[in-house]
Amino acid sequence: MIKKLTLGFFLLLSLQVFAQKKSPKVIWITLDGLRWQELFTGADSSLVGDSGYTEHLDDLAKEFWTNDPLQRREILMPFVWSTLVEQGQIYGNRELGNKVDCSNQMRFSYPGYNEILTGFADDENIRSNDKILNPNETLLEYVNKQNGFENKVFAFGSWDVFPFIINEERSGVPVNAGFEKANESLTERERFLNELQDEVIGPWGNVRLDVFTHHYAMECLKSKKPKLMYIAYGETDDYAHDGKYDHYLKSARQTDDYIAKLWAYVQSDPFYKDQTTLIITTDHGRGTVPKDAWRYHGEGTPESSQIWFMAMGPNVPALGEVKTNAQLYQNQVAATVAEALGVSYNQSKAGESIPSVFKK
Repeated sequence: MIKKLTLGFFLLLSLQVFAQKKSPKVIWITLDGLRWQELFTGADSSLVGDSGYTEHLDDLAKEFWTNDPLQRREILMPFVWSTLVEQGQIYGNRELGNKVDCSNQMRFSYPGYNEILTGFADDENIRSNDKILNPNETLLEYVNKQNGFENKVFAFGSWDVFPFIINEERSGVPVNAGFEKANESLTERERFLNELQDEVIGPWGNVRLDVFTHHYAMECLKSKKPKLMYIAYGETDDYAHDGKYDHYLKSARQTDDYIAKLWAYVQSDPFYKDQTTLIITTDHGRGTVPKDAWRYHGEGTPESSQIWFMAMGPNVPALGEVKTNAQLYQNQVAATVAEALGVSYNQSKAGESIPSVFKK
């Protein structure tokens, strides 16, 4: 009898392990307006030493500057240029001929997020950052309707326009963005975050500090176990618009640390471990010439179409920094996320997934 019970227990355990391995998850992340130039070469020499954009020049130079661009990028984003580059793929270093661009011609946030989340540009309908309900179905909405994913899709953002971009009411996807609080089955940490968010006054009226977005998302991972989570960090873009290059750099490095903590958590949790793919990109680039153009983006700034893309996960070959000549587009991101989830994304307008990201 004992032998039969033992055999049955191990069979049940094996079936549970097998079932988990057949249940892919994705954490989909965007860093608003982070230039490819900083990602691939670190702090910009023309800006890090300019008192017009940087306070405490000497301190910032000690923190972020070295003559070697490969070392500079490691200083700026240590997780990306250690763990992610070793285990995953990074696209968009134009100095090596590897290009990623927006296909929308607006080159600012709402059009970029629409293209990322739906898989296609809509320059006819998405022409501003106004709080207009997105007429297009995002991949988040699509996945939320699929068997096995119902009520397992969540979104978090620092910008208060995301409930409109994702069309929260129509899609059924819960979106915690702007200065919204956690509001269902609260953990102790969520109660604390709700209180703290009221007490901490950030510099912007429609974008909260990323620390709240990050920790609300982490609590959701732990308590609600989503299979698809979208996290939109926003500080890099807003500090750039403010002309604060020092804060822009520090925010980029802080976001790198947030991503490291997300990865450490999912690799420690049996529900996520070796089943979770990170997909990371940005909504737009920024200008380069003249120097002050780094603060801006849009139709009049052609360089702001230049973006980047990263992936890491159990089925992502470790190609590292991809150096082959190639032209990829923002409209390929949604289909790539769908492929990571094992979902067929039947959207005729959407770009195809990036072919090299997954083992075939």
